[in-house]
Amino acid sequence: MKLAALFPFLSWFRLVNAQTLKADFIAGLTGAVIVLPQGVAFATIAGLPPQYGLYTAMVTPIIAALFGSSHHLISGPTTAISIVVFAAISHHAEPGTPEFISLALTLTFLAGVYQLGFGLARLGKLVNFVSHNVVAGFTAGAAILIATSQMKHVLGIDIPKGETFVHTWLEIFSNISSTNLYLITIGVATLFTAILIKRFMPKIPNLLAGMIVGSLIALIFKEHTDSIKLVGEIPAQLPPLSMPDFSYASIKMLAPEAFAIALLGLIEAVSISRAVATKSSQRINANQEFIGQGLSNMVGS
Repeated sequence: MKLAALFPFLSWFRLVNAQTLKADFIAGLTGAVIVLPQGVAFATIAGLPPQYGLYTAMVTPIIAALFGSSHHLISGPTTAISIVVFAAISHHAEPGTPEFISLALTLTFLAGVYQLGFGLARLGKLVNFVSHNVVAGFTAGAAILIATSQMKHVLGIDIPKGETFVHTWLEIFSNISSTNLYLITIGVATLFTAILIKRFMPKIPNLLAGMIVGSLIALIFKEHTDSIKLVGEIPAQLPPLSMPDFSYASIKMLAPEAFAIALLGLIEAVSISRAVATKSSQRINANQEFIGQGLSNMVGS
């Protein structure tokens, strides 16, 4: 077996020069700026403390880049994966608690094991049998569920956790008179800033711009009301090393959800990799991408 098969980064490392390094640095810096608001948002959607979204965005891209196939893919948390993680664990533990975090690590590790196994078994061709419409439909459905789950924060309405989609909207309409205008203003300003920046100034990170504008308005309104809750300071240091819960009960409980997350993550990664590869004429090795994604999730957990 060739050494490059075990360490695929050896095949592209020799192609790095001053010109490509400069371009990669700019691309990496752009990605880092964009992931700041995204990481916080994805962690919140998944029911984890905000800093875990940033930790995930720091570890997984390195491993996936070294052992994956794509020269352009930046791996990390996504909207669809975040909502599936929340749905899988929220029935077993309270979001944000140490138990929830431990189960999230276990779920991530198991998903990585599945992905690594798929890659080693050379099952990369499975992605060819999944329609793009399936992924698009799932992502659209996830977006609707995410928007619904965040409406209580935008409107300032107290809705019990664990409510279904229909019951959540019934609660919203029945308590519409209790909406908080301060919170609505912040939410609308953040959303429209992001939309307008993306439309008229596409070179500027629109989500970061929206977060900055919304944060400034929140700080101004904070002087006039106590109803605005801030995320708070994100710890400057890395979290202490913690192990996933490898008990038989936890593995049995999370194995089906981990399988679904593994497939969804692989479909997203390979689909994006192939879309970008068509512009760079790179040939994507789906099996190697499976291995890279699996190792990144296992190490990241």
